[in-house]
Order: sequence, then C-alpha cells, then structure tokens
Amino acid sequence: MKNVITGLQSIGRALMLPIAVLPVAALLLRLGQQDLLDIPAVAAAGDAIFSNLGLLFAIGVAVGLARENHGAAGLASVVGYLVTTKGAEVLIAIPPEVTAGLVGQARDFAIDAFRERELGKLSVPAGLLSGLIAGWLYNRYSDIRLPSYLSFFGGRRFVPIASGTAGIVLALAFGYGWPILERGMDAASGAVLASDSIGLFAYGVLNRVLIVTGLHHILNNVAWFLIGDYQGVTGDLKRFFAGDPTAGAFMSGFFPVMMFGLPAACLAMYRTALPERRKAVGGMLFSMALTSFLTGVTEPIEFSFMFLAPVLYAIHAVLTGVAMAAMDLFEVRLGFGFSAGLFDYLLNFSKATQPLWLAPIGLAYFALYYGLFRFFIVRFNLATPGRESEEAGSSRVDASTQDDSIQGWIRALGGAGNLVAVDACTTRLRLSIADQKAVNESALKALGARGFVRPSQQTLQVVVGPIADQLASSIRAGLRLPANVPASSATHAATPAPVSSAGAVSAAQLLQTLGGFKNIRDVRAAASRLCFTLHDDAAVSAELAQLAGIRGVARPMAQSIHVLVGPAATGVLADLDRMRAG
Repeated sequence: MKNVITGLQSIGRALMLPIAVLPVAALLLRLGQQDLLDIPAVAAAGDAIFSNLGLLFAIGVAVGLARENHGAAGLASVVGYLVTTKGAEVLIAIPPEVTAGLVGQARDFAIDAFRERELGKLSVPAGLLSGLIAGWLYNRYSDIRLPSYLSFFGGRRFVPIASGTAGIVLALAFGYGWPILERGMDAASGAVLASDSIGLFAYGVLNRVLIVTGLHHILNNVAWFLIGDYQGVTGDLKRFFAGDPTAGAFMSGFFPVMMFGLPAACLAMYRTALPERRKAVGGMLFSMALTSFLTGVTEPIEFSFMFLAPVLYAIHAVLTGVAMAAMDLFEVRLGFGFSAGLFDYLLNFSKATQPLWLAPIGLAYFALYYGLFRFFIVRFNLATPGRESEEAGSSRVDASTQDDSIQGWIRALGGAGNLVAVDACTTRLRLSIADQKAVNESALKALGARGFVRPSQQTLQVVVGPIADQLASSIRAGLRLPANVPASSATHAATPAPVSSAGAVSAAQLLQTLGGFKNIRDVRAAASRLCFTLHDDAAVSAELAQLAGIRGVARPMAQSIHVLVGPAATGVLADLDRMRAG
C-alpha cells in the first residue's frame, strides 16, 4: 500500500509540469477574444495549447517521472502518443448514422469530423497513459545492453522503440474498444454531474484533504479534463473555455475560499497572535493573504496551520465543500486557467455565468472564516503562527548574498551528503534525503519555509510558496559549487566507515562490492555521492562500507544505493566509465 501511495504521489507531481502551461494558454485564448483585444491570431495560439493537451500531458508526465527528468523520456512519450492516437483514429468504427444519406466528399468530411471529435475525447487519457508508460520504460530500460549487432539501439535509444510498441497496443485498445470506453466515460461523467451539490461538496472536501499527499492533482485532472462533453471537448476547465454555459461547477467554489476565506483566516491568525509576536508574523501573513487573493495560491496559508491546528484544517476542508455546493446552488459558473484568484476572475468575467454573486458570497465567507478561526483559536488555544510555544524563527541564518542563502538551505537540509534528489512542484520542495534527523526545521523556517510533509522516511516536502521551482534549481546548482558545505555524518540505513589516510577510493574494489557492471543499471555523481541504481540489492557486499575512502552508504529506496566518497566522486565515476569502456 505504501508503494502504491508513493507511486501516486510521483504521478501527481509529474502532472504539475503540463498543468503549468495552462495559465499562458488561458491568457492567450482570452486576450484574443472579441470582447478583449480581438486578435484572432492570439486566440488561436491559446486554443492550440488547449487542443494539444494530450501531447503536453504525454511529455510532461514522462519527463516528470523519469530519473533526472531526462528529455529522452519525453521524446519516447511523443512517439507512443502519436502511434496511439493515429492508430486509434484509423481503427475507430464509424457508426452508420454518421454517413447516412451522404456520398462522395460530404461523406469524407463527416467521417473526418466524427474522428476528430472522438480523438478530442481520448486525447488526454492517451497522453496520460503514453507519459506513464514512457516514464516507466525510461527508468527500467534506459541502460539496457543489446547484442553487439544491435548495440546502436541500446540504452536510451531503446526507450522510444519500446514506447512505440506500447503505443500500438494502446491504439488497438482505444480503436477496437472505443465504443465501450466512450460509453463508460459518458456514464461516469453523467453520474458525477448528476450528483449536483452532493458530488461537488465531496469533491471540495477531498480536494483539500488530499493536499497533504499531493494526490489532489489526480482528482483535479479527472474533474478539469475528463468529466462532461461539450461538442467533443471534455473536462470542466476545457469546456468552460470552449463556451459551455454549464461548465465551471468544479472551479466556481474555489473563488470564495481563495479570494476571501483564507485571507480572512490570515487576519484571524494575526489578530490572535501574541502581542509581542504580532509584528513578526504580520508581514508573512499579509504576504500569503495577498498571494491567495490575487493568484489563488493557497498552500503557504494552509500549511501554516495544517499541522499546528488540524481542527482548523478540518473546518477549512468542510467549508471548501460547502462553497462548491453553494456556488452551484446559485448557479454561478466561474473558471480559471491557473487558480481561483482575482486575476483569473477578472480575465474570465465575461465568460462566466452570474459572476457578480461572488461578491456577497465572498463577503459572507470572509466573515465566516474570520469568526470560526478566531473562535477556535482562542477557545482551544491553538498554536497558530505567533502563538507557538517556541519562537519559530529562533534561529537565524545569514543570507547576505544569494550564494550564502542557498548554502544556508543546503546546510539546514543536512548538507550536500543528505540530499539524494531535489525537485519541486508549484509551492513545495520535494526532496529525497538520507536522514530526516539531519534536517534543521528551525533554520529552514528562518529561511522562509512555511510547512513540512514527510510522506516516508526518505522523502521530505518543504512548503516555500511559488518560488519552489526556482529555489530547487538554485539548490541543485549550489550542490555543484565548491562551497564548504559539510556532508551529513548520519544517513538513513548508513554504515559509517573510517577514511583511510590516503583517502583514495578504488573504483575496481567499489565495482566488485556492488556486484559488477552486470548489477549496475545506472550511476551518476551528485556532489559528494555516487548514486547507483541496481538490479539486485542482495548482490551488494557487506564489505562496501569498509572500503578505503568510503564515508558512508545510504539506501534511500529499493534498488538504489548512494555511496559517500567526498570530492573524489566525479573522479571515481570517470574511472568506472573507463573500466566499462575498456
């Protein structure tokens, strides 16, 4: 079960890459409309992105899942997606009623129009499956070694070939099974849409509850890109921008919460903060409230009380569900390309249905959130920001320059030796680490961290706000700097070993204790570590940690082992490459 949840979290993270292009698509599409700038070319450019979401999902999911986010996985997903969609297009049966009474060119046009509409429905599912398959194939076969007469097609070149083969299987499944799949999708969509307020309430509550795991991205993708059908366009978000007057039910309810409710929660937390700490937390709370109101980015606020006061988060989740149902009750239909903030509200105002209802409902939600949060915080003495037993920012980190600040993050995360992998989604750093105990939460909070999630013993998520992706890139760059960042002395499942006086690491001995090249699927250098992906964990000798020059051994997950060798890591990797070539 744990592996399943971990896999779903990886998929949820990967989905954020293609979703990140939606704001520019929505912006171009709306600005080009007649009621705004009236520039058809701009509108067509935005529509082109929405029309090719399946391809974008294929690339984004594959790259997001692949080790090192390698672009070869993206290329393989494109191959699989094109084979799937074009193969299915030929195989999809044409119902007799489509061509009834038509002959010649008119019949051909009717067939093409029918297939184009059907392909529009399967585009996103085909893209998601193509991306998942390509990402898995890359991780599994990117280092495959073929016989000498086929060696040109080995390694990463094998992945697009395998992905294309998988695409043929998908094409057959979609082509011959499409009538059944279509009926199933229509039945599921109809059931969800027919559930009205009950279904929307459940969606709103689950959306907030699943944030802690990251699985809300999967839930959102089903609602925004698959549910419903309007002239061949599926998904609440896509149908809204296609002009469906009934679309927007799965987006409208977020506006009162994100623009009014959570800013009011920030005000309540500020007003109930201890007087001596109110000034310290005021700037942070105001910044988070303004971000939520303008852009709809709410995770920094939610993580500020999610773990400190879980009862408030339960109230927030229920109120989100109520907002979804209430907006549906008043038949309000609002949509967004990014999130439910003021920018999207103004941009899509003319496409919305009864958008002015947001003002009274939003003001009611402001009062409701403020009143409930203030009451529960005071009544139960909840430890919201500014009321903690210990000052969150007690430790201070010198961040006088950008490099110093990044090295401060690395030190607070346990040092370069403690960081196995550094990634990010919209508002969180997603880290694979060797030892949770080496992480200094106080120092991270002083640097701007607003919350922490630990999905497993080897993974850590740090909520930092919209700067997450840039910060992750800076940390990865910082890991390659020759800065005096000490490696963590303790690693998960690590066995410390004394360093010899020479400090030299023998590539030959290292290779032998790892089971030889036949047991090594992949190897890379990361700062002071050599990161190995293995075929068989059992083939690794217990003598590995005792080799001269080895500072520690970490096993972050199955079939993965990290060997801490210090600054010599790149040199040892070069020796291994020469041995393999020889």
